[in-house]
Amino acid sequence: MTQPDPAADPGAVPAAAARALARGGDLDAALEALLRDTATATGAQLAALLVRAGEDGSLQLIAAHGFPPPAREPFQAEVAGNPDHPIATAAREGRPAIGRVGIRPDGSEMTGADLPLVVGRDGIAEVLGVVSFGWPGRRDVDDRTRALLELAADLAALAIDRERASSLASERVDWLERVSTADPLTGLANRRTLGRVLELEIERAKRQQTDVSVAVFDVDGFRALNDERGAAAGDLVLRSIAAILAEQVRLVDTVARVGGDEFVVVAPGSGGVVVADRILRAVDALGSVGDAPVTLSAGIARFPADGTSAEELLAAALGALGGAREAGRGAVAEVRAG
Repeated sequence: MTQPDPAADPGAVPAAAARALARGGDLDAALEALLRDTATATGAQLAALLVRAGEDGSLQLIAAHGFPPPAREPFQAEVAGNPDHPIATAAREGRPAIGRVGIRPDGSEMTGADLPLVVGRDGIAEVLGVVSFGWPGRRDVDDRTRALLELAADLAALAIDRERASSLASERVDWLERVSTADPLTGLANRRTLGRVLELEIERAKRQQTDVSVAVFDVDGFRALNDERGAAAGDLVLRSIAAILAEQVRLVDTVARVGGDEFVVVAPGSGGVVVADRILRAVDALGSVGDAPVTLSAGIARFPADGTSAEELLAAALGALGGAREAGRGAVAEVRAG
């Protein structure tokens, strides 16, 4: 199919650009095409599109026409590094500057047109960036050219805004997924995730006729520490313990926080006691957190000897934890036979 000539048919610019941007795909490539066709239709020699990026909102070049690749980075640095640059000014003030005359590095004159990329957000105009076009020498920008430039700026602004909205929606979904599976204080798996993992490990152990160990850990004297030193001190202890747990377990193990000061490790195989001892030694080496002495007690249960379901194993490990508490701070106990 023959592509329309935007120089001969100015209407081809909005039509072709709108189709490319509406169909999604590679936004950068679509914006490059928009700049190219608009420059061709208006006789512009140069075109550049810059958007606000980063925490400081600095302008970043994302599409250009007429700039050789080696010239793009210096151009971006020139605009971003000079708040009085005409392009930066148009983005900051949100007002177009069409028909300005400037001087090129070689001393020749050029005519420029800088149009902010503006979208409405809750009734408030937001400037996403700026699109700029340049012509050699002095030039009067007629109404037709102005209309094409404004249309190109509006199309680019809509496409960029849609892309950002899509990205934010995706980030929101990812965040909700993390929240639904992780403990917000420690970043470990939460009770819901633990239940799913433990059920899967039990089913696998049944098929392979292997063991699964469940270790429940409790911070000794945590309630008193929380009452005496405050919630902030308690949270610091919990995060410190969580870090040790994550460091000491194997890649195949799962660590979760299931209560105020209770943590659970699901360890495929029969090495629950070994894992628990390693964790307790690491906590002993830590000694204290914020001048608060910290020790853990642990209870161990094994599938299938101590239970054949997730509920039975957790209950058995909690029962063993009670025995560990009776033995004193920093103790580990297994389910008692009989």
